[in-house]
Amino acid sequence: MMKTLYFSLSLLAAGFSPALAQTTKFAPIPVMSIYRPVQLNGTADDALASGRVVQGSYAPAAHAGKRWRIAFLFPHMKDPYWSGCAYGVISEAKRLGVVADILPATGYDDLQGQVQKMDEAIAAGYDAIVISPISMTANNPSIARARAAGIPVLELANDSRSDDLNLKVTTSLRAMGMEATRWVIRDAQQRGLKSINIALLPGPMGAGWVKGEVDGTRIAAQEAPIEVNILDIRYGDSERGLQSQLTGRILSKHGRRLDYLLGCTGCAPAALAPLKTAGLSDKIRVVAYDLTGEIAHLIRTKAIYAAADTKGVSQARVAINAAVNLLEGRSKELPHTILIKLGMLDQQNLGSYPFDTSIAPDGHKVVLSYDPAKE
Repeated sequence: MMKTLYFSLSLLAAGFSPALAQTTKFAPIPVMSIYRPVQLNGTADDALASGRVVQGSYAPAAHAGKRWRIAFLFPHMKDPYWSGCAYGVISEAKRLGVVADILPATGYDDLQGQVQKMDEAIAAGYDAIVISPISMTANNPSIARARAAGIPVLELANDSRSDDLNLKVTTSLRAMGMEATRWVIRDAQQRGLKSINIALLPGPMGAGWVKGEVDGTRIAAQEAPIEVNILDIRYGDSERGLQSQLTGRILSKHGRRLDYLLGCTGCAPAALAPLKTAGLSDKIRVVAYDLTGEIAHLIRTKAIYAAADTKGVSQARVAINAAVNLLEGRSKELPHTILIKLGMLDQQNLGSYPFDTSIAPDGHKVVLSYDPAKE
């Protein structure tokens, strides 16, 4: 096996900078591979509960033997999470020697747009399609159309209940909610609190990751050694203006009763200005359900206290490598689901955290297409 290069990075005294040197290969990524049989029409967490789980790691695939064309259907490009995923896709497309086209919809309210992108990808005859579904179920007919056209379809990050997918590459979305909430509970205990009130800004209702966040939070709250009261849950697109409005509504209703606010990658940073305006920044601690470069910076400045990490860059790397391995016929037995293992960032591990698994390099400009024939 060729050498792999493990990325490392530190926080400079002058300020946070998740800058990475350009490398040719990523380190093997810790994963759980789940094999059939699994629950029909289930989520990734359902597969985890019902399938055969194999612990291991996902290593970089060999260079492709053909200039495969792979389409990636993202919900949008409006927050840094998807910028990180785009970085993972395009950087690996360059290494693998394949075409990658990222075709984003305009947001979680643009299901029809994503369905249209799928139809366009089918008509364009891509060799494989990787979709990050806007909906748990509403994308299923379009996924079935692609498979009927003979095109393999993989899932990236966002979950769905489609049984027409060749492979899911995601993480335990329920665990994402559980880990963020367990951090909150540990923090509350260290502060000597016997009970806490929390509110959630999980993102758009109907998205698989949002349900995972909320379900995981509820499980962790029920299992907690202290009393955890979920006072409010406000759903909405991760667009900053809307999330600031939702935060304001939570604060106007619950105000000083709240101890913690948990939010998605676009939601948690958007909550900070309303908290400051309300004079509650020192009272209510913000924790993120996932990690971006912005959130890492806000943890360094103590504006956000912690973040779970679904490792979006790693998920994207595994997805495009899995697509190439599938197209090349290298996989003897394809798993139903590959789950990337979660991380957790707070003040304690800022200096040693492997940000390259989650965040695009500092100053990275988003690129949505790569074709080796145009190099």
